[in-house]
Amino acid sequence: MMGALPVEDQTGSLVNVPRWPTDRSTRAAVLAQFGRTRADLMGWALTTGDPLADAVVEEIHAHGRSVREVLQRGIAEGLGALTDPPLAVAALLAQSESVPDYVDDELLDRGSLPYFAAPAPAHAISLSAGALVRTYESPSIAQVLAMTGRLLEGAPRRLQETGLWVNTVMLPGSLRRGRPGYVATLQVRMLHAHMRRLARTRGYDEAALGVPINQVDLARTWMDFTLTPYRAEERMGWALSAAEAASLYRYWWYVAHLLGIDARLVEGIRDHSAAQRVDDLLQAVTGPPIPESGQLAMATLRTIAGELHQLARIPPSAGLPALFALTRQFHGNGRADELDLPAAPVLDAVLTPLILANRLTRARRRRDPAAWRRRQETNIAAARALTSQNLDQATFRH
Repeated sequence: MMGALPVEDQTGSLVNVPRWPTDRSTRAAVLAQFGRTRADLMGWALTTGDPLADAVVEEIHAHGRSVREVLQRGIAEGLGALTDPPLAVAALLAQSESVPDYVDDELLDRGSLPYFAAPAPAHAISLSAGALVRTYESPSIAQVLAMTGRLLEGAPRRLQETGLWVNTVMLPGSLRRGRPGYVATLQVRMLHAHMRRLARTRGYDEAALGVPINQVDLARTWMDFTLTPYRAEERMGWALSAAEAASLYRYWWYVAHLLGIDARLVEGIRDHSAAQRVDDLLQAVTGPPIPESGQLAMATLRTIAGELHQLARIPPSAGLPALFALTRQFHGNGRADELDLPAAPVLDAVLTPLILANRLTRARRRRDPAAWRRRQETNIAAARALTSQNLDQATFRH
């Protein structure tokens, strides 16, 4: 457990706060760069997990399968369907079912539509070479994965299930209570809580890294499913308009609510510039990649490379080099070097005309709203088919 440190608050009084994790920058550095309010928020976020979900995990470990069954029924059918549930389960479900003011039918049914204007291969690449590579850059996340499961052998399953979760979440109407996206997101939230507890039993260094899967880690991962893939897809020629980006960010505020991410960390973000400012703060307290980060990134790229021929008709021999080139475009040469990912300059030259063609195609399609909508409907139908075939096999649950 982490000790407390006396810190002067805005009134000049000393208050005790958890000690700042030693490998996550310093409070003084964050204070100097971002100011007191943000430094205080980061200090709290680094030392806080998800108290509601964590309490349910403790209840499960204390009382066993019956609690797990009550929880799963409550997630699927709602708190009102339960008779005298454990207090921890009731508290989690009450928070999950409390719908923020910004959530309305328009958001739930149409807020995610811009996602489906890009083709599935673009999402597959932005998820793997974009989102997951950046998630694994986090030393705390990489350490949790190393401690709690198969580090490299599990990479294909993690990629498949992450893609399945994203597709499920983004389906129109899927975040309504009891629908597949809502259920899957609460299951992911509980998986995080189980992993948090398991990491603590296996020597995870909280004094150095903060609470496992803490609020900084969760908010940074939220960025990996919003800012990172949106910019990655823009680099590939599939840019969002300002209105489309605002709609998707707002939709993901609600995903954050269901995942147990504190609203102060992400709500209010409406565009890439605002997201980048928050991400700069989160990145300042994340720390540099560790060897496991590079291993996870390479395993992820190798996994998706084997599928690129089917997804995007990329020749098998060019799949992995193309991903190396795109990863460098998405994250920069410096970060790719830190992850020990090789360069692929020849593929850069090949990708440039393909990206230009994507931009021209997208611009042409925007000029025909009916065709644009038909393409969205086609992509939604494909995503529904994918999730209906595979969702029952997912292991979001611990």
